[in-house]
Amino acid sequence: MKNWKTLKKELLKENNVKREYETLKPRYQLITELIEARRKKGITQTELAKRIGTKQTAIARIESGRANPTLLFLEKLASALDTKLTIHFG
Repeated sequence: MKNWKTLKKELLKENNVKREYETLKPRYQLITELIEARRKKGITQTELAKRIGTKQTAIARIESGRANPTLLFLEKLASALDTKLTIHFG
């Protein structure tokens, strides 16, 4: 049985898989950073939602990759987490 790293390396040799992986990478990086920032602050999805005036399900959808937040929503999240929102191109 292959481990995840070996399987990932093999799959990324295929151009179409690599292209899709690179397309989705920023989205999953955002999700990972949001979850880490929230946990670092020691707050729940419910508490974060209250801080920005939305429902817990909205936070859950973002953290699970089922929602595509607007820039304004990301700014609210950053403010509620007392952190800085930084976006890079290139």
